[in-house]
Amino acid sequence: LICSITWCYHLPSCNASTWPTLFPQYCNGSRQSPINIVSASATPNDNLTSFTFVKYDDTSAMTSIENTGETVKVTLKSGVKISGGDLSEQYDSLQFHFHWGNGSSVPGSEHTVDGKRYPMEVHFFFFLPVNDSTGLAALGFFIEVMSGNSTGQPESWRNLTSYLANITEKAGFSLDDLLVGVDRTKYYRYLGSLTTPACNEAVVWTVFKDPIKVSKDLIDLFSTTVRVENSMSELVTNVYRSLQPAHLLLLSLRTSSTTLPINQLPHFGTCVLSPFN
Repeated sequence: LICSITWCYHLPSCNASTWPTLFPQYCNGSRQSPINIVSASATPNDNLTSFTFVKYDDTSAMTSIENTGETVKVTLKSGVKISGGDLSEQYDSLQFHFHWGNGSSVPGSEHTVDGKRYPMEVHFFFFLPVNDSTGLAALGFFIEVMSGNSTGQPESWRNLTSYLANITEKAGFSLDDLLVGVDRTKYYRYLGSLTTPACNEAVVWTVFKDPIKVSKDLIDLFSTTVRVENSMSELVTNVYRSLQPAHLLLLSLRTSSTTLPINQLPHFGTCVLSPFN
């Protein structure tokens, strides 16, 4: 159900500080995301087994790339799935999107680890057709600057960012391509919420320890190219929610070999109420 109330990051009337008032059902809840991950408090959990990724190598999995005015969102076709990792069953694909600050020097990841905020974070969302507190699964990957003086690397990210100036259709690379070089065997797990309104508390969060390495010039393109509406409007910057209290959340840690899962999320731009009601 799409609601008539809009939300945003950049205006005082609808930015993140107003969400608990505009959307009190969930945005003011006790299981909100993102959180600061305190690594010392994460409990090793043997139930966090290996993930199974289905069609992550499919170069036609991404059906569209959209500038929503609040993020860059990539829609995934059905059939890109994930299971394992102590998820209750196999989750089907929905979309992925990005959070960033203002260039690589002003970090904008949503989650932090021991107080460290990364330049960017990408969230992959998958879903189950159920009305409960685990109906959505999110995979969060930090993005950090690649070491050295590389530019335009990796190639998959150069291809992705080439769409930012004129976002229209779809890309010709796979999810595996975007996650090249990332160790998907170690991750944190907690039950949280969507990080945008209506902040539904129905998300199984998996946040990976190993970040995606992308060259500085490509990271900077997000905050220097993407605009809120058109070429005359302001740049999209600092698109992340502030950290939420985590004192009621159980944080678990997967430390040995694994693969990866994911789940579903609402649209950006206009707010979306609970997808289950």
